[in-house]
Amino acid sequence: MTVTTTMDNNSNNRPLMSFVVTYHNEDTTMLKECVTSILNLSLSRVEREIIVVDDGSDVCPMNELMEYGDDVIYIRKPNGGLGSARNLGITVANGTYMQFVDADDYLLTTEYEHCLDVARYKEPDMVMFNFTRNSKVGHNMAIIEDSPVAGVDFMRNHNLRGTSCGYLFRKDVLHNLRFPNDIVHEDEEFTPQLVLRCERIFSLGCVAYFYRGHSERITTNNDKRWKVKRLDDTETVIMRLHRRADTLPYEERQAMKRRVAQLTMDYLHNIIVLTMSKRFLNERIEALEREGLFPLPAKAYTKKYLMFSRLVRTSIGRNILLAALPFISHRK
Repeated sequence: MTVTTTMDNNSNNRPLMSFVVTYHNEDTTMLKECVTSILNLSLSRVEREIIVVDDGSDVCPMNELMEYGDDVIYIRKPNGGLGSARNLGITVANGTYMQFVDADDYLLTTEYEHCLDVARYKEPDMVMFNFTRNSKVGHNMAIIEDSPVAGVDFMRNHNLRGTSCGYLFRKDVLHNLRFPNDIVHEDEEFTPQLVLRCERIFSLGCVAYFYRGHSERITTNNDKRWKVKRLDDTETVIMRLHRRADTLPYEERQAMKRRVAQLTMDYLHNIIVLTMSKRFLNERIEALEREGLFPLPAKAYTKKYLMFSRLVRTSIGRNILLAALPFISHRK
């Protein structure tokens, strides 16, 4: 195992893939399963690097990683949150392409090989794939679309999953883009900006990532202050992306506006489910109105979006949503 706290870029012998595994107090058995899933891929040692960024865990996992020898680069840093851990991984990574993996998740070998083939032979800027919480999921080998799409076209015509673990991407596309360090939901601010920088995106149907579901998910944590913090940070992301859209060329601005509208719908949906408070909902809507983010654009992005945007405009519609959505959510 290589232990480092410095950057060592060797552009003359650049690996194909850098896997940045972010770790903070997860079960080390899961961490090892994660690392093993990467080692099981058809990448030689010179084709890949595995960077484990320990974001100030209570107990250092170094002993558990010793068995991997020089196959793992281990970096320990003071706790600063997931965004800062990923940013450090970006700094250290030498690979042509990057993949973020949370330490308690893992890659599905057969399906991820399909993504690697695209990286090897199709010169993508980004390869998107699906994830699952079902450990018994069968192989799902989707056919690649004949032509890649530009990020602006993808965002104008598709919903976007914000999670940064849902794709591999060419590191050079980043330029100065980094994760914000001051909020949760850092993926939601990072991903749409990255997608807009991509000219060649392949969106695959293969299920290549196993996501365990983390204990502090917004829909399951009952701490009210924690919920409000999550909602506040979502609002911050929406405001930042909205203001960012105003600086973009027309086509990119329209793509970002769609993403902002979808995030705003999800934000209002979560307010209803988590607080079940009409007063709180109305206060947040008034804040969105002041920024020109409400009413939601009357666009047929999806059937769900169109129906929600119509209902949330009126007091009667909000009453319907407040009565129905918490019930539906708790049944899932």
